[in-house]
Amino acid sequence: MTVTVGVDVGPSSTDAVLLDAGRPVLAVKVPSRPGDAVGSLVGAVTRLPADQRARAGALAVGLRVAARAVTGRSGLARVGVLRIGGAAADTVRPLFGWPEELRAAVCAGVANVAGGTGLAPLDGAPLDRAAIAAFGAELAGRAEAFAVSSVFAPVDGAQERDAARILRAHVGPEVPILLSGAVGALGLVQRENATVLDAALSVLVARVADELTAATPGLGLAPDADVLVTRHDGTLMSLDYLRRQPGLSLGSGPACTLRGAGLLAGLRAAVVVDVGERRARVGVLSGGYPREAAPGERIGGVPVSLRFPDLLTVDADDHRGIAEAADRMQPAADRLPVVLVGGGAPRVPDAALAGFDVVRPGHGDVAGAFGAAASPVGGGAERIVHRSDALDAVRDEVRELARASAVRAGADPRRVRTVLDPEEFVPYLPGAVLLRARAFGPPSPL
Repeated sequence: MTVTVGVDVGPSSTDAVLLDAGRPVLAVKVPSRPGDAVGSLVGAVTRLPADQRARAGALAVGLRVAARAVTGRSGLARVGVLRIGGAAADTVRPLFGWPEELRAAVCAGVANVAGGTGLAPLDGAPLDRAAIAAFGAELAGRAEAFAVSSVFAPVDGAQERDAARILRAHVGPEVPILLSGAVGALGLVQRENATVLDAALSVLVARVADELTAATPGLGLAPDADVLVTRHDGTLMSLDYLRRQPGLSLGSGPACTLRGAGLLAGLRAAVVVDVGERRARVGVLSGGYPREAAPGERIGGVPVSLRFPDLLTVDADDHRGIAEAADRMQPAADRLPVVLVGGGAPRVPDAALAGFDVVRPGHGDVAGAFGAAASPVGGGAERIVHRSDALDAVRDEVRELARASAVRAGADPRRVRTVLDPEEFVPYLPGAVLLRARAFGPPSPL
C-alpha cells in the first residue's frame, strides 16, 4: 500500500497532505487548536476525502509539543537527576547554566554518586549503590521521572542500568527512568542535559502518544495503519520509540520542512527558506537531509548533545535579512538554489533574492507535512574506540547497531540501508575515534 497521510501541526495552522506513490494528491490547511495537537491533527486529516484516506497505510505526523513545552516551560515532569562519577565528575554540577525558570520547573533533586566506567575496562570506579538507594527513597513520590547519567556510559552503560534497577525498587514500575547511554554522545554535561530533557518530556509525550493512538481508529485510515512521528534529522520513528527518547522530536518541525522543500523542488542540495507568519527560518539541505548544526546546540537555553538542523532565523517581513541569511548559509564550494516555502513565501518577491536561483515548488505552503509523509524511518548508532582496535569489525558492528535502531523505530527490516559517516577524532581522548552510522528504511509493512 503506497498511500500515506502526512501532517504538520504548526502553531497557527495544521497541514495535511495525501501522497500516492510519493506524489502529492491533495493538501488541506486548517487552523490549529491551541494546546490540542491531536485535536488539530484530527481536524486536518478528516478534511481529506474519506475514500482516499481509507487507502492510507501510514500516518506520519510532525508533532512540536516537545519543543513548545521546553521553550514555554510548561507541561514538564519533575525530574530526579542522578550523575554517576563522584568527585571526578564534579567540576560542573548537574543543570549548571540552565535558565533558572526552566531549572525550577524541572528539577526535583540532584545527586552525584561515586562510580563511572571508562574507555578501557579497568578505568572505572565502583558504583555507590547505597547512595543511589538513598536518592531513590528520598525522591519517591516527588519525582515524576529520573535521568541517570554516568561517565563514559556510551562506551559501557552497565552502571547506568544497575542504577536504574536500584531506583526502580524504590520508585515503582510506572516512573520513567531515562539513561544517557542511549543518547550516544561521550561528553558528560551535554549528554546529561539531553537526558534530563528526555525525562522532563516523558510524561507529556506519553500522554500525547496515547491520545494519538486513541484517535487513530477514528481517522478512517486503512486497518492497522502505521503511525509514525518526525524526528530531528528529517526521518521518522514509531510512537514507542518516541516514548523512549522524546528529545528526538525536538527540531523535527524544521527538519521535515527542509526535507519536504527539497523533495517538492526535486533537489537534494539547496538553501531552504521557510517563511511563516512572523519569522523565516533558513537552512541547508545536503544529500536530501538537513545539514546539522555544529556541536553545542541549545534548546530552550540548554546546551545538549542532540544534533539539530543548522538554522538562521530572521523576521519574516525583513526581506533583506532573509537574503543575507540565504547568502550566509551558502556553502563555500558551491552556489545552491534557494527554495522558498511556507505560508508566507508569496510575500517575498523574487527581487528580494536577486542573484539567487529561486525555486517556488508547488505545495510549498505544506512542505512540512509533505516532508513527514515522504520521509523514511531512521535510526543511528555511535561508538568510540581506540584506533588500535579492529576497526573493520567495529564499523560492521556500528552499521548493524544503526540498522537495529531503525528497525526498532519502525522500519521494514528487509529494506533498511546504512551509511557510515566519516570517522572523527576525539580531541580529548588521544588515539580514540568516533564511528557513526545512520540507517534509513520504509515503514514496516502491514
